[in-house]
Amino acid sequence: MNRKQVWMTLGVVLLAASFASAQRYITFNVPGAGTGAGQGTFPQNITDVGLTFGYYIDSTNVAHGFLRTWEGTYTTFDVSVAGTGAGQGTFPYSINPETTITGYYIDASNVIHGFIRATNGHITTFDAPGAGTGAGQGTLSFNINPSGEIAGYYWDSSNVAHVFLRYPDGSFFTYEGPGAGTGAGQGTGTSAGIGLNPEGAVAGAIIDDNNVLHGYFRNPDGTFVVWEAPGAGTGPGQGTDTDGIGANFFVPGLWIDSNGVFHGFARSPDGTITEFDAPGAGTGAQQGTLPEVFNALNVVSGPYIDSNNVLHGFIRNWNGSITTFDVPGAGTGAGQGTSPDCLNDEGVDGGSYIDANNASHGFLRTPY
Repeated sequence: MNRKQVWMTLGVVLLAASFASAQRYITFNVPGAGTGAGQGTFPQNITDVGLTFGYYIDSTNVAHGFLRTWEGTYTTFDVSVAGTGAGQGTFPYSINPETTITGYYIDASNVIHGFIRATNGHITTFDAPGAGTGAGQGTLSFNINPSGEIAGYYWDSSNVAHVFLRYPDGSFFTYEGPGAGTGAGQGTGTSAGIGLNPEGAVAGAIIDDNNVLHGYFRNPDGTFVVWEAPGAGTGPGQGTDTDGIGANFFVPGLWIDSNGVFHGFARSPDGTITEFDAPGAGTGAQQGTLPEVFNALNVVSGPYIDSNNVLHGFIRNWNGSITTFDVPGAGTGAGQGTSPDCLNDEGVDGGSYIDANNASHGFLRTPY
């Protein structure tokens, strides 16, 4: 994501607020996307020039990558060695200002591998050192910054997670966070999409040997900052997770309380943590507020799950005000609704919505 100075783009957010009543929705489906339950279009983010990217799942439940220009022109792509069975395929997750994309693919044996797609369409595949080679194991490439550095994590042969950094020259560095557990399903992970900032800091979560999550970021000099949201639970599957890290070291994320309810937080560069809930968020287990994405102005977006387990979109501005919304056509049953995953510095929000038939479609929500 292109990180601008605040003074250059502050007016964009103010303008977006002024024209909230003029918001416009663009809905779309990638050609070839399936229309059955669990199929469809899954955008991952949008650049400041309006290039949306992500993946779609076809009628045979195979994933493929796509790019969509603001005008609606599509480019689709596959890693040539990606599997072609259900649950396999190509999954892009992060893009940098040069439009280099990284993500992962799942092969015919259900092993996960990383890939890089250059601006000219050339694809390079890779595996992090130590990555397991069994089904469900391997390399999850989730983040790329402007210099071409990549961050993600891998599952080893014991199903423990470890973070990797892949540098532009192809070399790797791996690490574990302090207190990371060493059992299956434990270890150290990264945020997906925007978990690596331009300076090389990485944000993610540490899962300890009690299966509790702890938020962290690792500075470029190798030092760690680990924290807990004040209300975070301390039982298995509870705790603090992060969504990424900005150029100014702003870190949003979610925390899970002792009742299994989701809540949002925003951690400012000075370490102050502000907790928040979207209006209308449910208070039962697996309900609540789930921040997913943010921009250079510290605006945070994502879905919230209401008391009927329906998803709705929210946007939290830098001043703490929260706007909620639903995409026209979104379903109103449990597990259906609006799920934002995209937000650029110009205030364009987006993601996917799930219709009454449980198929997913892409959307963009403009503030003008």
